[in-house]
Amino acid sequence: MHQKFPQSSIVLRVFALILACLFSAVAARAQEKATNIEPSAQPQAPATVGTPAAGKTNLPAADSAPGKTTAKLPPAASTPVAKSNESKATPSTPMTKANASAATSATTSTAPSAATITANAANDYKKNLSDLQALYEREVQRLEQQNNKIKGLYRDGLIARVDAEKSDKDLADARAKVEEARNQVAVANQPAPIVPAAAVKPLLSNTAWSTGNNRVDTLVRFYGNKYGVDPYLIFCLMHQESRFTRIATSPKGAQGLMQLMPGTAARYGVTNPYDVAQSIMGGTRYLKDLLQMFNGRIDLALAGYNAGENAVIKHGYAVPPYQETRNYVRLISARYAMKPVS
Repeated sequence: MHQKFPQSSIVLRVFALILACLFSAVAARAQEKATNIEPSAQPQAPATVGTPAAGKTNLPAADSAPGKTTAKLPPAASTPVAKSNESKATPSTPMTKANASAATSATTSTAPSAATITANAANDYKKNLSDLQALYEREVQRLEQQNNKIKGLYRDGLIARVDAEKSDKDLADARAKVEEARNQVAVANQPAPIVPAAAVKPLLSNTAWSTGNNRVDTLVRFYGNKYGVDPYLIFCLMHQESRFTRIATSPKGAQGLMQLMPGTAARYGVTNPYDVAQSIMGGTRYLKDLLQMFNGRIDLALAGYNAGENAVIKHGYAVPPYQETRNYVRLISARYAMKPVS
């Protein structure tokens, strides 16, 4: 009996200790719940300051972006600006009447006169002639050096006589171009003759220009009207290509008045490029197709006639960066700009 009592007292103590732990745990849990419930009972207005989620539900969308406040640029400030602009615009009304004559004279002075346009076109024409002459002179120098080498080879018996004669002919043609360009420059630099006003008569379009050959003039007008190409543009192109020489042949193989290459001549049914009618017909049709291909742009059509339409397309529908082609286009364009008034 005495041994069991100590054991029971130990069990009671352990049981009491377990109960105490349970009570303390329950009390701690209750206290924790009490602390979690207290903030929810507080009003929502202060919570918007500390909790972003509550602010998003209670505040408008404009206040949710603190950096984009309207205090930096108030809309009311635009009203004084408008008033100030109106006050500045109001006194300008009488100034417009006072300066009407000055404004009219300023507008008139900015518009170029017909004489100014004609003078600019003439200056451009002279410059283009000078550039073309310089180009021809450089070509002559190159051909002279080449001709000297060919003559030496011919003397040594290394090349045939045909090659030497061809070199002489190419050099002679190049020198003829230089001489022609010099003559054109001299004519362009001559002062215009002073004609009495009473003697000035309007020129008709069919007598304002001439190739010096009535048959050629008639064919140019006929095929120009037939294919919808300005006859004066054909005249300017023919002047630059062959100087109205029926039997002209270029070193590259272009033939006739319109200097058609063999492939181009075959394309347009020209069997004899030295025939005047066939040459003008084929060249006019080719020029018409180029104008249609490049949407009526005369500069690109002329560039295509000189360098080929593929060269124009290859360089992004622009005048190819060849010095000869660019001078060719500028020269014909300047001459065409001086078209006689019908």
